[in-house]
Amino acid sequence: MYRIGQGIDFHQLVVGREFWLGGVLVPHHKGGLGHSDADVLLHAICDALLGALGLGDIGKHFPDTDQSFKDIDSKILLKRSYELIKERGYGIVNVDSTILLQAPKIMKYVPAMQEAIAGILALEITDVSIKATTTEQLSFIGREEGIVATANVLLYKK
Repeated sequence: MYRIGQGIDFHQLVVGREFWLGGVLVPHHKGGLGHSDADVLLHAICDALLGALGLGDIGKHFPDTDQSFKDIDSKILLKRSYELIKERGYGIVNVDSTILLQAPKIMKYVPAMQEAIAGILALEITDVSIKATTTEQLSFIGREEGIVATANVLLYKK
């Protein structure tokens, strides 16, 4: 049996925050504003995993009202989301994701992101697809006010 999940996350970009993306610290003058480290890619993957099994979303499991999640490394959230999937007897076939941002250019960081995500999810690097696109300077993304990530996962019953 297979299950498909889709996730999406948005974060405002602000000066004075570190820019975490896909579990990797990317040098940039802005970073995501959020209760955790604001890693939109990992948050989108968490939502995709949870959604595939009808388990709600990242906010249900890791609410921003809980101070134990304040500034938490999103790799921990991804690991915990994956544990919920494994507890229900599922494994992951693959992850496909897209990041929408104007700057910085991130393609040179993608292999490290794939490695980080694959390591947490017990996948091969080739099973983690990360694509990026700009919005051609349109919208809040084009003005570098925010970032969006989408993710899709395919799960299989072990």
